[in-house]
Amino acid sequence: MSRTRVDMVVFDWGGVILRHCRSFPEACARAGLPVRGDVDAEASRARRRPIAAAYQRGQISTRAFYDALRDALDGTYTTDELRAIHHAWLIDEYEGVGEVIGAIHARGVATALLSNTNACHWARHLAKACGGGPDYPTAAMLTHRHASHLLGHAKPDADIYHAFVREVGVGPGSLLFFDDLDDNINTARALGWQAQRIDHTGDTASQMRAHLRAHGVL
Repeated sequence: MSRTRVDMVVFDWGGVILRHCRSFPEACARAGLPVRGDVDAEASRARRRPIAAAYQRGQISTRAFYDALRDALDGTYTTDELRAIHHAWLIDEYEGVGEVIGAIHARGVATALLSNTNACHWARHLAKACGGGPDYPTAAMLTHRHASHLLGHAKPDADIYHAFVREVGVGPGSLLFFDDLDDNINTARALGWQAQRIDHTGDTASQMRAHLRAHGVL
């Protein structure tokens, strides 16, 4: 059986290219701050969830995001502490992903980013306005870069996938998508994308190389 041609490889950011915290307590520990109150309880997570979702879709400003979080947590963390926790949420880049992207480009195949993120985190893959390189440069290697806060939609909603296809001008069937969440992969497949889930706890670069070979990209 012949393989479907891949014209573009699409990467999620967190959990595929970039390692990030998976809970508020984990981010607190990385920021050197204690876990206070009921922040890890489901009721607290439920209060924070719509705030994060609105920020992720670009519906509220960064200042409004921190103010709303502070209020949702009943002032148990100051705005400055919440900034530190949010900054600490991003950890480091998975080893070897830059080499994978370079190998794809060497084969003449385009690449792209499709990430659920926000204005503060997005800025950290870009060169600093006052000089100096980005904190996490690998995403900047990609041919096209699109994010939820810029498109106004977030995965796994179908709207962000449709918006991405319009932006890049590549048919869904010619896209190979890597993401670490089942819901995001399932939506992509339902819309005709070729999609493979990546285990964020493992060697993401090796997993992607194997899929790229199976799809005939490498």
